[in-house]
Amino acid sequence: MNIAVVDSPVGRLGVVEDGGAITRLRWNVDPEGELTPMLVEAQAQLRAYFDGALTKFDLPTRVMGSDFQRAVCAAMSAIPYGDTLTYGEIAKLTGNSAQAVGNACGANPIPIIIPCHRVMGAGGKLVGFSGAGGVETKVQLLRLEGAAGLLI
Repeated sequence: MNIAVVDSPVGRLGVVEDGGAITRLRWNVDPEGELTPMLVEAQAQLRAYFDGALTKFDLPTRVMGSDFQRAVCAAMSAIPYGDTLTYGEIAKLTGNSAQAVGNACGANPIPIIIPCHRVMGAGGKLVGFSGAGGVETKVQLLRLEGAAGLLI
């Protein structure tokens, strides 16, 4: 396993590559293993995202989990920069309950790159975020993207 680190406005992020794909994003970790071309690109894209110059990540990702977990991650990845969906809207897309979507969203192993921060509760309410800093980090990410006008 190889981990590259990016210092960001939401903390020190560790991007994990395994077998040619990004498999995790973790907070407060140290670099590990080899700095591969894939990790160099991931670092560049994360920096560009936080600088406001990148609105869509273009990195191969691999989500370990059930077909449902992967479907929820695919639905989250399709939410455009600056937009949000609710758990209920993703539930309709995936044919499951909003609660199941919430659990899958909370288990997202690659936050930010797979933008679970763009998923809101019913009525556009702010709800949890699995990354370090919880909802406060989610608010920072949504503000960066100019999403959810209630956060201005």
